[in-house]
Amino acid sequence: MGPDASQLVRAFRSGDRAAAVQLIELFYGRVYNFLRRLTANEADAADLTQQTFGRVWQRLDSFAERSSVSSWIHGSAYHVYVDWRRANGRTEARPSEWWEGHPSLGATPDEDAASADMKAMLYRHVEQLESDLRATVHCHYYQELTLQETADALEVATSTVKYRLRQALGELQRKLGTDKFLTTDKHE
Repeated sequence: MGPDASQLVRAFRSGDRAAAVQLIELFYGRVYNFLRRLTANEADAADLTQQTFGRVWQRLDSFAERSSVSSWIHGSAYHVYVDWRRANGRTEARPSEWWEGHPSLGATPDEDAASADMKAMLYRHVEQLESDLRATVHCHYYQELTLQETADALEVATSTVKYRLRQALGELQRKLGTDKFLTTDKHE
């Protein structure tokens, strides 16, 4: 029975370069098999195994022995694999059943796109409003000021803010042909 992995690391640190070769021989097959399972491809697994042992060789002097040599080498292999996936834009394939079992809690991409389009169109129409109406809409809706804060910022009465908002919303409804803009008191 040959030396264990920890003994090989210590021997390498003492200057025995052959110990590193023995360490690679000890773990090469296990690391290759691990990476072959992750990549599902023999050629990629062989490349990644070489990269793993290149990384191990470079960092063997700094191995802190906080874990076993085996877990450290397999951790290096896993990080090489993750880096490879990221660099090549690879993602893990998931079956449709998996995706159906994990619905998104937020809006779907098409809902996000529709919302962004509507916001852009609405913003363009707001920018076409008369100056006082536009400033009132910006303060109240885009800056999220209350009616009173909007009135204070524009130095007008609260009733003027309400009137301007109703007038602006009416114009936007006519331009957009929708009933989505009926509320004027978002923040009382």
